[in-house]
Amino acid sequence: MKRLLLTVITALLLSSGTARAGPYEDGLAAAGRRDFGEAIKWFRISAAQGNANAQVELGEAYLHGWVVTQNYTEAGKWLRLSAAQGNGRAQTRLGLMYTAGEGVTLDYREAVRWFRLAAPQGDARAQNMLGLMYRYGRGIAQNFVEAVKWERLSAAQGDADAQLELGIMYDLGQGVTKDYVETIKWFRLSAEQGNAEAQFHLGAMYAIGQGATKDSVEAVKWLRLSAAQGDASAQLELGAMYADGDGVLQDYVRAHMWYNLAGAAGNSDAAKNRDGVAAHMTSQQIAEAQKMAAECHRRNFKGCD
Repeated sequence: MKRLLLTVITALLLSSGTARAGPYEDGLAAAGRRDFGEAIKWFRISAAQGNANAQVELGEAYLHGWVVTQNYTEAGKWLRLSAAQGNGRAQTRLGLMYTAGEGVTLDYREAVRWFRLAAPQGDARAQNMLGLMYRYGRGIAQNFVEAVKWERLSAAQGDADAQLELGIMYDLGQGVTKDYVETIKWFRLSAEQGNAEAQFHLGAMYAIGQGATKDSVEAVKWLRLSAAQGDASAQLELGAMYADGDGVLQDYVRAHMWYNLAGAAGNSDAAKNRDGVAAHMTSQQIAEAQKMAAECHRRNFKGCD
């Protein structure tokens, strides 16, 4: 958590340039030295003086329990003060709190209100979330065209979640003409940033040759990356690739392992597929696959394949 706080504050420090020294700047300087207790002290002083940036820093600290004890009431207080001054980051955070019911009663309409204030300011997260609200009709009338508009703005700023959503909308033809080439383009941009769901979708498209030439080796590459992050759909698909010898050497033991892991993660098709490959395996191979699955799970899916 402290590393995340340092990342956020360091970005602000670098952007502050030669601004006149004051409590807020002192807080940024302290954070740059990794003295987070001192940073919070200065942010608190600056926030009380009405500095919107300090207020959002203090609000985030209380929300996540960074340095201070987690306190949703204090978090909401400081975030609202900052948001009332037009701070887009505070407005976005309030919207996220209402979306998740985090420290407040879940309220999609209230979430949309805050996202609609922050998104026109160029906040990529708010744009992505506003697009999602339009896509699913949460807190606002469903409107695919508006959803695409906001997801595109966010995706253009490099937001991996927005890139994923835009890919899905091109795949389904929601608010745009169905276009698998565009679909795979956006999935790739998101997948390259490490988005597990995008990696799964990209691998699945290569596996069937949708939006690109069928390439089983490329499919396995992306499915492995997604499976290593715990994506159950990718684990299921990777099991199928091993079962069929598609893009990899046929290996029922590894197929059984991945099906086991997908099932443990809640995939409803995994048990049937696992039992299917088990019919081709010896009892020793099944025992080996089960041992591999347990070890893979213990390692949080890293280095399993």
